[in-house]
Amino acid sequence: MARDLTFQNTTGPDANQAVAFRSDSDFSLLENCEFLGNQDTLYAHGLRQFYKNCRIQRNVDFIFGNSAAVFQDCEILIALRQLNPEKGEKNEVTAQEYMELFKAKPKVHKNFLGRPWKDHSRNVFIGCNLEALITPDGWLPSSGDFALKTLYYGESKNTGPGSDRSQRVSWSSEIEDEHVHVYSVADFIQADE
Repeated sequence: MARDLTFQNTTGPDANQAVAFRSDSDFSLLENCEFLGNQDTLYAHGLRQFYKNCRIQRNVDFIFGNSAAVFQDCEILIALRQLNPEKGEKNEVTAQEYMELFKAKPKVHKNFLGRPWKDHSRNVFIGCNLEALITPDGWLPSSGDFALKTLYYGESKNTGPGSDRSQRVSWSSEIEDEHVHVYSVADFIQADE
């Protein structure tokens, strides 16, 4: 368990991966923590993880990994990546449920909820405030049709201008009300054990 800590990687935007925090432990609990970096800031590497009231900030795939992770009441901030923003850019949040996305820098061009990092990727956003900075497509393919047949990307009960699903990619889903419980803290990561 970690509480009231800041994890930061100060590697600049011109570098590649810049992990600020990596967790491999089962039933990780992080509360009131801040994670700052550029690309690949928070590496939820494996097993079950729970983040509550945390702040996570940066740009490319800044939450990623193979864990079953829940982000509850967290603030997810997308920030400018390039040294030359006129080139245009794409930023992706690759994460799982219960998030808030907002407050982008004005020159960030395209922001997506996520993209498949590997086969069988699963990302859901439930009850989140999604601001207008989210591209109407919502989700970005990694490369061609890689992993599109094995992924599950879902949304439910989100609010804000970025939550409009009318232009979402065809391979994302609206989670039916009767299935939302599957992604609860108790069911998804067995947090009641």
